Amino acid sequence: MATTRAIAIAIASNSTCTLLTKKPFLGSHSLCLKNLKVSRTSRSFTCKAIYNPQVSVKEEGQPQTLDYRAFFVDQSGKKVSPWHDIPLQLGDGVFNFIVEIPKESSAKMEVATDEPFTPIKQDMKKGKLRFYPYNIHWNYGLLPQTWEDPSLANAEVEGAFGDNDPVDVVEIGESQRKIGDVLRVKPLAALAMIDEGELDWKIVAISLDDPKASLVNDVDDVEKHFPGTLTAIRDWFRDYKIPDGKPANKFGLGNQAANKILVALISMRVRAMGECFRISGLQVI
Repeated sequence: MATTRAIAIAIASNSTCTLLTKKPFLGSHSLCLKNLKVSRTSRSFTCKAIYNPQVSVKEEGQPQTLDYRAFFVDQSGKKVSPWHDIPLQLGDGVFNFIVEIPKESSAKMEVATDEPFTPIKQDMKKGKLRFYPYNIHWNYGLLPQTWEDPSLANAEVEGAFGDNDPVDVVEIGESQRKIGDVLRVKPLAALAMIDEGELDWKIVAISLDDPKASLVNDVDDVEKHFPGTLTAIRDWFRDYKIPDGKPANKFGLGNQAANKILVALISMRVRAMGECFRISGLQVI
């Protein structure tokens, strides 16, 4: 039986195509992709983000089955895409984050980028549902309206190309969230994971409603108030494929977390000449 869960989202009226600008951070890791690649996409979606502050999650099928889907619907009951139709930015360095995998769970859930309305489903391989070998200890999901371009080589990260998926977020707050929850988060750091030669950024963030959110703004704050967490995240993603007989993942940037990220340039969609484009890139400041 389908179930519906309401989610409140604070959405800025000008959030679709606004680029944030900040002064450069003079830290040990500083990235700036100067030659951003603009590419057309053949995927079907609308360019305008939802400005309605209320969407719901409608679950179809039973969890941990091939038929399970978590669809997003607006107030009129129309299905919308969590990837394409939820705004990325909320202003003041705050971003929307969509939970795919709740903390302390192991089912490998993800937005179905090749299905209409891109619902959240459980990934499968060779006809079988996929599970991590052990629980993930943080809420995990994506930044909407982002995409890691597989045609763009990132010279700052060993020349790795994007993995053709939305940008991933690891949310370190204390609460376990639900599949499809949309959280307002602030980014704190970034890990440049290289998975079989593909760049797969892991943005470390915290939900604004977490009790410690006001205490953390960068890598140093995370180390102080969440000691060992960045290392644990890196090690978890480095090693999770080893039980299946695959090699460990690698990390760029000297295995360190980049400090103070600006995600406004991570593959933001803009509207130009009536067609949809995506701008690919990441700037770390």
